[in-house]
Amino acid sequence: MNSIPLTTIQVLDRLQLALEKRRPFSLVRIGDGENLVLAQNSIFPMDFVLKERWAIKANRGQKGLQLPNLPLRNAVRDAVAKADIVGILPHEDTSIIAPAYLKRQLTDQVFQFYGLKPKAVCDARINREMLFTQQFWSVVTPWRIVLVTRQPEPLKEALTAPPYSLNIVHTLPFGDYSQMDTTLEWLKQNRETFDLVLFSCGVNAVVLAQRTAELTGKAAMDFGKAGNIILKGTPN
Repeated sequence: MNSIPLTTIQVLDRLQLALEKRRPFSLVRIGDGENLVLAQNSIFPMDFVLKERWAIKANRGQKGLQLPNLPLRNAVRDAVAKADIVGILPHEDTSIIAPAYLKRQLTDQVFQFYGLKPKAVCDARINREMLFTQQFWSVVTPWRIVLVTRQPEPLKEALTAPPYSLNIVHTLPFGDYSQMDTTLEWLKQNRETFDLVLFSCGVNAVVLAQRTAELTGKAAMDFGKAGNIILKGTPN
Protein backbone atom coordinates (compact mmCIF):
# COMPACT_ATOMS: atom_id res chain seq x y z
CA MET A 1 0.00 0.00 0.00
CA ASN A 2 1.98 2.95 -1.29
CA SER A 3 -0.49 5.82 -0.82
CA ILE A 4 0.73 8.69 1.35
CA PRO A 5 -1.88 9.20 4.09
CA LEU A 6 -3.82 12.43 4.04
CA THR A 7 -3.50 14.61 7.12
CA THR A 8 -6.53 15.39 9.26
CA ILE A 9 -6.59 18.90 7.77
CA GLN A 10 -6.53 17.53 4.23
CA VAL A 11 -9.42 15.15 4.99
CA LEU A 12 -11.47 17.96 6.50
CA ASP A 13 -10.73 20.16 3.50
CA ARG A 14 -12.14 17.43 1.24
CA LEU A 15 -15.20 17.04 3.45
CA GLN A 16 -15.82 20.78 3.41
CA LEU A 17 -15.49 20.96 -0.37
CA ALA A 18 -17.92 18.07 -0.83
CA LEU A 19 -20.46 19.72 1.47
CA GLU A 20 -20.15 23.10 -0.22
CA LYS A 21 -20.32 21.64 -3.74
CA ARG A 22 -23.05 19.18 -2.67
CA ARG A 23 -21.07 16.20 -3.88
CA PRO A 24 -21.12 12.66 -2.46
CA PHE A 25 -18.31 11.96 -0.02
CA SER A 26 -17.52 8.90 2.08
CA LEU A 27 -14.92 8.30 4.76
CA VAL A 28 -14.64 4.73 6.07
CA ARG A 29 -12.17 3.23 8.55
CA ILE A 30 -10.53 -0.18 8.87
CA GLY A 31 -9.54 -1.50 12.27
CA ASP A 32 -9.23 -4.92 13.82
CA GLY A 33 -12.94 -5.76 13.56
CA GLU A 34 -13.15 -4.79 9.91
CA ASN A 35 -9.96 -6.74 9.24
CA LEU A 36 -11.39 -9.85 10.85
CA VAL A 37 -14.64 -9.58 8.88
CA LEU A 38 -12.62 -9.23 5.66
CA ALA A 39 -10.39 -12.16 6.64
CA GLN A 40 -13.29 -14.65 6.79
CA ASN A 41 -12.43 -17.58 4.48
CA SER A 42 -9.77 -15.47 2.77
CA ILE A 43 -6.74 -14.86 4.97
CA PHE A 44 -8.04 -17.03 7.83
CA PRO A 45 -10.22 -20.15 7.81
CA MET A 46 -13.58 -19.56 9.44
CA ASP A 47 -12.84 -21.70 12.49
CA PHE A 48 -9.82 -19.50 13.25
CA VAL A 49 -11.91 -16.33 12.89
CA LEU A 50 -14.62 -17.62 15.21
CA LYS A 51 -12.12 -18.34 17.99
CA GLU A 52 -10.88 -14.75 18.07
CA ARG A 53 -11.95 -12.67 21.09
CA TRP A 54 -13.54 -10.02 18.85
CA ALA A 55 -15.63 -12.65 17.04
CA ILE A 56 -16.73 -14.21 20.33
CA LYS A 57 -17.91 -10.79 21.52
CA ALA A 58 -19.70 -10.27 18.19
CA ASN A 59 -21.56 -13.54 18.57
CA ARG A 60 -22.60 -12.48 22.07
CA GLY A 61 -24.35 -9.47 20.53
CA GLN A 62 -21.71 -6.87 21.41
CA LYS A 63 -20.60 -5.79 17.92
CA GLY A 64 -23.82 -5.34 15.94
CA LEU A 65 -23.24 -8.41 13.78
CA GLN A 66 -22.94 -12.18 13.89
CA LEU A 67 -20.20 -14.28 12.34
CA PRO A 68 -19.86 -16.03 9.94
CA ASN A 69 -21.15 -13.29 7.65
CA LEU A 70 -19.81 -13.51 4.11
CA PRO A 71 -22.33 -11.00 2.68
CA LEU A 72 -20.97 -8.40 5.10
CA ARG A 73 -17.40 -9.38 4.22
CA ASN A 74 -18.14 -8.75 0.56
CA ALA A 75 -19.98 -5.51 1.29
CA VAL A 76 -17.05 -4.18 3.34
CA ARG A 77 -14.67 -5.15 0.53
CA ASP A 78 -16.78 -3.27 -2.02
CA ALA A 79 -17.13 -0.23 0.27
CA VAL A 80 -13.35 0.02 0.68
CA ALA A 81 -12.94 -0.14 -3.09
CA LYS A 82 -15.45 2.68 -3.67
CA ALA A 83 -15.00 5.01 -0.69
CA ASP A 84 -13.42 8.41 -1.20
CA ILE A 85 -11.09 8.02 1.78
CA VAL A 86 -10.20 4.88 3.75
CA GLY A 87 -8.75 5.16 7.23
CA ILE A 88 -6.07 2.59 8.01
CA LEU A 89 -4.04 2.05 11.15
CA PRO A 90 -0.34 2.98 11.14
CA HIS A 91 2.04 0.07 11.56
CA GLU A 92 3.16 1.29 14.97
CA ASP A 93 -0.33 1.78 16.45
CA THR A 94 -0.68 1.07 20.16
CA SER A 95 -3.92 2.98 20.79
CA ILE A 96 -6.26 0.24 19.55
CA ILE A 97 -6.37 -2.62 22.04
CA ALA A 98 -6.05 -5.68 19.81
CA PRO A 99 -3.35 -8.19 18.84
CA ALA A 100 -0.87 -6.81 16.32
CA TYR A 101 -1.73 -9.57 13.84
CA LEU A 102 -5.30 -8.22 13.63
CA LYS A 103 -4.24 -4.63 12.98
CA ARG A 104 -2.26 -3.03 10.14
CA GLN A 105 -0.48 -6.19 9.05
CA LEU A 106 -3.84 -7.86 8.48
CA THR A 107 -5.11 -4.77 6.63
CA ASP A 108 -2.18 -5.13 4.25
CA GLN A 109 -2.92 -8.84 3.80
CA VAL A 110 -6.63 -8.45 3.07
CA PHE A 111 -6.07 -5.48 0.77
CA GLN A 112 -3.53 -7.51 -1.19
CA PHE A 113 -5.81 -10.56 -1.26
CA TYR A 114 -8.75 -8.60 -2.68
CA GLY A 115 -6.64 -6.27 -4.83
CA LEU A 116 -7.93 -3.24 -2.93
CA LYS A 117 -6.31 0.08 -3.80
CA PRO A 118 -8.18 2.88 -2.00
CA LYS A 119 -8.58 6.22 -3.79
CA ALA A 120 -7.02 7.92 -0.75
CA VAL A 121 -6.05 6.88 2.77
CA CYS A 122 -5.72 8.54 6.15
CA ASP A 123 -5.10 7.46 9.73
CA ALA A 124 -7.97 5.26 10.94
CA ARG A 125 -7.88 7.16 14.23
CA ILE A 126 -8.95 10.37 12.49
CA ASN A 127 -12.42 10.14 14.04
CA ARG A 128 -10.78 10.64 17.43
CA GLU A 129 -8.23 13.21 16.33
CA MET A 130 -10.62 15.53 14.50
CA LEU A 131 -12.71 16.07 17.64
CA PHE A 132 -9.83 18.11 19.02
CA THR A 133 -9.42 20.35 15.97
CA GLN A 134 -11.39 23.57 15.61
CA GLN A 135 -11.58 22.91 11.88
CA PHE A 136 -13.82 19.86 12.26
CA TRP A 137 -16.42 21.76 14.25
CA SER A 138 -16.31 24.76 11.93
CA VAL A 139 -16.76 22.46 8.91
CA VAL A 140 -19.77 20.53 10.23
CA THR A 141 -21.63 23.21 12.22
CA PRO A 142 -23.45 24.86 9.24
CA TRP A 143 -24.93 21.61 7.94
CA ARG A 144 -27.96 19.40 8.64
CA ILE A 145 -26.70 16.22 10.30
CA VAL A 146 -28.11 12.73 10.84
CA LEU A 147 -26.80 10.58 13.69
CA VAL A 148 -26.95 6.81 13.26
CA THR A 149 -25.93 4.73 16.27
CA ARG A 150 -27.30 2.24 18.78
CA GLN A 151 -28.63 4.88 21.18
CA PRO A 152 -28.49 8.22 19.35
CA GLU A 153 -30.48 10.44 21.71
CA PRO A 154 -27.78 11.03 24.40
CA LEU A 155 -25.28 11.91 21.67
CA LYS A 156 -27.79 14.23 20.02
CA GLU A 157 -28.39 15.96 23.34
CA ALA A 158 -24.66 16.52 23.81
CA LEU A 159 -23.97 17.67 20.26
CA THR A 160 -26.87 20.10 20.02
CA ALA A 161 -25.83 21.82 23.26
CA PRO A 162 -22.92 24.25 23.67
CA PRO A 163 -20.07 24.20 22.95
CA TYR A 164 -20.92 22.11 19.86
CA SER A 165 -24.37 23.45 18.92
CA LEU A 166 -24.73 21.18 15.89
CA ASN A 167 -27.88 20.99 13.78
CA ILE A 168 -28.96 17.36 14.30
CA VAL A 169 -32.08 16.96 12.16
CA HIS A 170 -32.60 13.19 12.47
CA THR A 171 -31.49 10.32 14.69
CA LEU A 172 -31.69 6.70 13.57
CA PRO A 173 -31.20 3.88 16.08
CA PHE A 174 -28.93 1.21 14.59
CA GLY A 175 -27.84 -1.78 16.60
CA ASP A 176 -27.51 -4.69 14.20
CA TYR A 177 -26.52 -5.68 10.67
CA SER A 178 -30.12 -6.76 10.01
CA GLN A 179 -31.09 -3.06 9.94
CA MET A 180 -28.75 -2.23 7.06
CA ASP A 181 -31.26 -2.25 4.19
CA THR A 182 -34.03 -0.38 6.00
CA THR A 183 -31.58 2.27 7.20
CA LEU A 184 -30.18 2.85 3.73
CA GLU A 185 -33.69 3.00 2.28
CA TRP A 186 -34.74 5.59 4.84
CA LEU A 187 -31.71 7.72 4.09
CA LYS A 188 -32.36 7.46 0.36
CA GLN A 189 -36.01 8.44 0.73
CA ASN A 190 -35.19 11.39 3.01
CA ARG A 191 -32.02 12.58 1.29
CA GLU A 192 -33.33 16.11 0.70
CA THR A 193 -33.60 16.71 4.44
CA PHE A 194 -29.92 16.36 5.42
CA ASP A 195 -26.36 17.09 4.27
CA LEU A 196 -24.12 14.86 6.39
CA VAL A 197 -24.53 11.50 8.13
CA LEU A 198 -22.35 10.38 11.04
CA PHE A 199 -22.34 6.62 11.63
CA SER A 200 -21.22 4.97 14.85
CA CYS A 201 -22.19 1.37 14.05
CA GLY A 202 -19.00 -0.66 14.27
CA VAL A 203 -18.08 -2.58 11.12
CA ASN A 204 -21.52 -1.84 9.66
CA ALA A 205 -20.53 1.84 9.42
CA VAL A 206 -18.05 1.07 6.63
CA VAL A 207 -20.82 -0.19 4.37
CA LEU A 208 -23.36 2.36 5.55
CA ALA A 209 -21.13 5.39 4.95
CA GLN A 210 -20.04 4.41 1.46
CA ARG A 211 -23.50 3.28 0.37
CA THR A 212 -25.15 6.39 1.79
CA ALA A 213 -22.86 8.65 -0.23
CA GLU A 214 -23.57 6.56 -3.32
CA LEU A 215 -27.36 6.39 -2.84
CA THR A 216 -28.03 9.92 -1.59
CA GLY A 217 -25.26 12.05 -3.08
CA LYS A 218 -24.51 13.40 0.42
CA ALA A 219 -21.51 13.26 2.74
CA ALA A 220 -21.18 10.31 5.13
CA MET A 221 -18.54 9.44 7.69
CA ASP A 222 -17.67 6.46 9.85
CA PHE A 223 -17.67 8.34 13.17
CA GLY A 224 -16.71 5.24 15.16
CA LYS A 225 -16.19 5.72 18.88
CA ALA A 226 -15.99 9.50 18.61
CA GLY A 227 -19.43 9.61 20.19
CA ASN A 228 -18.12 7.79 23.26
CA ILE A 229 -15.32 10.33 23.59
CA ILE A 230 -17.84 13.17 23.46
CA LEU A 231 -20.16 11.55 26.01
CA LYS A 232 -17.69 9.83 28.35
CA GLY A 233 -14.24 11.20 27.56
CA THR A 234 -13.01 7.76 26.51
CA PRO A 235 -13.45 5.61 23.36
CA ASN A 236 -14.66 2.54 25.30
